[in-house]
Amino acid sequence: MIMWLLGACKPTVPSRFIQPDDMEALLYDYHLGQALAYLNRDDSARAFDEARYFEATLEKHGVTHADYDSSMIYYFTRADRFDEIYQRIAKRLGDDALKLGAAEGEVNRYSQLNATGDTANVWEGNSAVVLMPYAPYNRVSFTQKADTTYKKGDIFMLLFAADFCYQSGSREAVACLTVTYDNDSVVNKVNHVTTSGLMQLRAPVVEGRTAKELKGYIYLGPGNEKSSTLKMMYIHDLQLIRFHQASNDTAKAERKPITMTTDTLRRDTVGKP
Repeated sequence: MIMWLLGACKPTVPSRFIQPDDMEALLYDYHLGQALAYLNRDDSARAFDEARYFEATLEKHGVTHADYDSSMIYYFTRADRFDEIYQRIAKRLGDDALKLGAAEGEVNRYSQLNATGDTANVWEGNSAVVLMPYAPYNRVSFTQKADTTYKKGDIFMLLFAADFCYQSGSREAVACLTVTYDNDSVVNKVNHVTTSGLMQLRAPVVEGRTAKELKGYIYLGPGNEKSSTLKMMYIHDLQLIRFHQASNDTAKAERKPITMTTDTLRRDTVGKP
């Protein structure tokens, strides 16, 4: 009876907005369509496909642009509901990717780590955030002080998953990770984020020094074109991984050659490399 009463006390979504289950189904189809559009390497053709798939998704679910915009704004102001919806979407997309033969994501590799041990997730902030391309909602930043568990030569890597919800326009986000060491030397890594998928930034190693502060941000830019259409970026599974030099994971990470042009591991939302 108590559990029923607690459940009954949870506010319902007003009927004028898309209901959570329907929103989940719509956004799931939206991301499948955007992933298909991403397969087209021609920028102009890709933009056309993105718009075409978006219109098809709205038509399939019987939703107008006005309904979609107002509902997305409603969920944006209620981050807990939006996070619940996207957690379910992320799981569905991940399950679909594994069924299609995709490898387990790098984000999942570290998802169960705590703040202790040779390989640890030391992230202190919220694991999910929603950004929109105008202040003050266009930026998430963090500053973390080192503690006694940090050692000389530690390696740091910022991990997160990004999902863009754009009706139109170019996606343009920047992620930065900065490490300040005990001799006040500073190293940083900056990556541009233009597609949905898994992202990682690994800061350069300073041998023989101990980190004293970690800082960084993710910033969503307005893009080059002027547009009044809804633009939103959902960031989730935020993690800050610390590798001790003495660990086997760290040794492997240092020996592994980097064949990508950046430190960003990009995938589309259906898990296709």
